[in-house]
Amino acid sequence: MAKMIQVRNVPDGLHRELVRRAKARRQALTDYIQGVLEKEVSRPPVNELVERIGRLPPVELPLPAAELIRAERRARDRQIATALRGSRTRRKRR
Repeated sequence: MAKMIQVRNVPDGLHRELVRRAKARRQALTDYIQGVLEKEVSRPPVNELVERIGRLPPVELPLPAAELIRAERRARDRQIATALRGSRTRRKRR
């Protein structure tokens, strides 16, 4: 069964912004606020995430993380350069 929640002493500025956002989404204020609350509680709290991550086994990498990132960036840069050279060649042929 649905429950009612009442929030008192909402500052004017906050109320105006909530109304503005609800109108922008063509929603009633109650529906908009319910969506905001649902979104907020659907995410686990940070301390819960930290605990979950702490229980995971450590990851063994073949190289230091920084080197792996540098290698990926170099590969991405080569891929972009190749794509750009290909688009220039196609434009010249036209």
